[in-house]
Amino acid sequence: MRKSSKPELLVGIRNLSGLKACSGYADAVYFSTDRLSLRAKAKEITLETLDDFVSEVKTRGLKAYLAVNSTVNEDRLGDASDVIAAASNAGVDAVIAWDPAVILRARKAGLRIHISTQANITNHETANFYRNLGAERIVLSRELSLEEIRKINQQTEVEIETFVHGAMCMAVSGRCHLSAYVLGKSGNCGECTQPCRWEWELHGENGLVAASLGKYLLSAKDLCMIGHIPELLEAGIAAFKVEGRLRDPGYLEMVSRCYREAIDACIEGNYTPEKIEAWRRELASVYNRGFSTGFYFGVPGLEGFSPEKGMNASEKQRRAVGIIENYYTKQQAAAVRLLEEGISVGDEIVIEGNTTYLRQQVRSLRNKGETVERAEKGDMVGLAVEGTVRKNDRVFRIQLK
Repeated sequence: MRKSSKPELLVGIRNLSGLKACSGYADAVYFSTDRLSLRAKAKEITLETLDDFVSEVKTRGLKAYLAVNSTVNEDRLGDASDVIAAASNAGVDAVIAWDPAVILRARKAGLRIHISTQANITNHETANFYRNLGAERIVLSRELSLEEIRKINQQTEVEIETFVHGAMCMAVSGRCHLSAYVLGKSGNCGECTQPCRWEWELHGENGLVAASLGKYLLSAKDLCMIGHIPELLEAGIAAFKVEGRLRDPGYLEMVSRCYREAIDACIEGNYTPEKIEAWRRELASVYNRGFSTGFYFGVPGLEGFSPEKGMNASEKQRRAVGIIENYYTKQQAAAVRLLEEGISVGDEIVIEGNTTYLRQQVRSLRNKGETVERAEKGDMVGLAVEGTVRKNDRVFRIQLK
């Protein structure tokens, strides 16, 4: 059994703005390129840009893990070779994989190997099998209870990683064929269209609606273990994983900060019910589908689903305001064209771009040379900013729904 006095906080990202959002809190990040990823929509990182991206991750003092976790069909073995070669050249700290074709290539290249949750590891013998293949860490199946995780950890020397926050798939460890069946887009190849988040009706053989359980019958709540950090530590889990490769930087900043604070508070002995409640409120303010503890304390029933909520149950929303037209370094100000809505002094805003993430309050506005309290849609305004922004970065206002 391996124990860690302080678990690694591992956050999923898709680009530089996501990296900037979580780098003050995470210990490591995982991401994918535009090939062999279960998040095919996350295409910002390519094999050509991987080297620079990994360099930026390490400059910020974080470890870099590359996910190569999609199904590898016969005609994609060449992609597997290309991705592993690029990963080796870039100096990633580990490859997250489950397909033996990828594992063997990673081992030959001398890369550290973490076994993806797609391998559906549910017992210590399977964990040790992958350890004998050279794996240093395994991401256990999300369908395991905390007690099962503890038992596996007691009988293996390989590091244990588990998900602690984020979206839950309605299928076993992501092995879902619903998207492929309905639309011909395979979730196992990174193209999931999320039919489980659609509105469904349950009909009996007579064609009549059999039950009225809500519109979103298959939509699982998000996993949230912020209130159970001591139990996770006691089970010997080496890495706490936050799902979020398709989430915006504001989400990544909030979730990584809350879990960083919770882990540190637990280790320092000041993890209190009041703090837990405050973290839960903050987590509820960003994208979520409602929260549950997943399978950690038993198989979830109806309480694990969100049948009356759509894609987002958060208490706050982002409203597009406009775009950055120019940035003035000396003045620490930006010219913003308000294309969608107006803004006021005191508003909470987020500025995002491919390499930008900035969250702040509107401290001052200037319109046509005059200081103003509010600017309207269509205006070009001067906005004091608290960091570097770039032309064409988008500006959002954060507000209650």
